[in-house]
Amino acid sequence: MVVVNWLQVLFNSAVTGSLYLLAAVGLTLTYGLTRFPNFAHAEFMALGAYAGYTIAEQLKLGFPYSFIAAFISSAALGAASYLLVFRPLTHRGATIIHLMVASIGLDFFVRHLIKQVWGGEQLSFRMVWPYFDVGPVRITGLWVALILSAIVMVGVMHIVLTRTRLGKAIRASANNPDLAMASGVDVEKIALVVWIVGAALAGVGGLFRAADTRLVPLIGWEILLPAFAVVILGGIGSFYGALIAAYVIGLAENFGVVFLVMFKLSTDYKFAIAFLILILTLILKPSGFGRLFGEGGKVV
Repeated sequence: MVVVNWLQVLFNSAVTGSLYLLAAVGLTLTYGLTRFPNFAHAEFMALGAYAGYTIAEQLKLGFPYSFIAAFISSAALGAASYLLVFRPLTHRGATIIHLMVASIGLDFFVRHLIKQVWGGEQLSFRMVWPYFDVGPVRITGLWVALILSAIVMVGVMHIVLTRTRLGKAIRASANNPDLAMASGVDVEKIALVVWIVGAALAGVGGLFRAADTRLVPLIGWEILLPAFAVVILGGIGSFYGALIAAYVIGLAENFGVVFLVMFKLSTDYKFAIAFLILILTLILKPSGFGRLFGEGGKVV
């Protein structure tokens, strides 16, 4: 009989949910403004992971500096993607399909560029993370840093979206761009800020994933499907819905692993859990959790 440490499973779910939240917030933000699924978001995560690896392992500057490198490098890629690809296409009247296909093309381009710079072999962070036990729960410093990063991000985003002029401008730009421009809001500047912030958070998420597992060029795609599931389950464009959805999917994935082990099935099937949740949400409740918060729950 399998003995399950349920408290450890709950803590692991919080870790997984925090990772998915960092990855999904950018998708929620950018979709709220541009209305298309950005598949190149996977490479924002990958670039952050590789930039962080370079700083932490090759330059030996430590994880805090790699965190900064992941944030800045992915933010720069997000800005370049918007300014050089998606804004020009939008000005030319590109449809959602055009933008989506362009994001897939950009994804391939950046991924192969990453391979040219860092190679395609598997890499690993060699730093050893301290761990400690709280009752039956084993906790590592990396997991604590991940959860705290998600908490800080949620707090900052809540303040920005509800108490600042920038947050009001973001919401206005998404709800009615024409009215926002007529009111003096620079919609394109707001979109650029959103792309920068979303990409930066994705890069941080990619770094945490790489430090906790291993680093490969497809690391962004490993997180992208759960991130899309979070966006859809949370209600597209709803920040608070995504917050709940990230931890719901993290919980479902970790509990799913327990039941897979109990039934002697491969734990590789855990990757299908987010996909299953995504399909069921589209069929049964396309609005997701966003309806729980009304218009005030919208990110943008």
